[in-house]
Amino acid sequence: MNAGREPASAWQPMEEGVSYDQRRLHGKRYFAGLLHSLETPASVLQLLRLSRASLEMFQTVERRLIRELASNPQLQARVELLETIRGVGVILALTWALEIAEVERFGSIRQAVSYCGLTSAERESGGKQYRGPISKQRNRHLQTILIEAAKLAPRWNPELAALHERELARGNRNRATLAVARKLVAYLMAVDRSGEPFQARGSAVESAGVAQAAD
Repeated sequence: MNAGREPASAWQPMEEGVSYDQRRLHGKRYFAGLLHSLETPASVLQLLRLSRASLEMFQTVERRLIRELASNPQLQARVELLETIRGVGVILALTWALEIAEVERFGSIRQAVSYCGLTSAERESGGKQYRGPISKQRNRHLQTILIEAAKLAPRWNPELAALHERELARGNRNRATLAVARKLVAYLMAVDRSGEPFQARGSAVESAGVAQAAD
């Protein structure tokens, strides 16, 4: 217990001694006002403005690219189906569709999980099995997006939340995240193969995903 410690604040000090609110830092007006309050050389302020402009330009291009990809006739229907899985957004759906390509090339969900870099090496010693680090033979793009999605998906998907809590009770947060990421792969595979929207536990789609995961 840290009863004597003050709660964390969104206000953070800068090296110049100026405090700023992290929650508002991305707001244009707040950022402009913050720069105005800084007592720094004009060249430094210009560099900060240039960095901010570059970031905003990148975000604009990123949003436009996502919109164009999601509206592509060859991807749109597939992405919309994948988004019927609660906790799966357009970024994950697009990344999955683009990186997996033909889902039929995977004979089982276990193969897809391995391809996504979500499996760990196993070794046996003294009659006991031990898990090592997750495999380095992986699709890094899918691995990254699935792990990040697994951190947020339990907020929107009750089944993933229950899975996360069960794994978390064992005392390892990273393994809990990996368990959710693997389940996301099972869901994505099931919807992709069936061509039908995702349904709740006990549905044909869910059952197909569980069966494939056991292969």
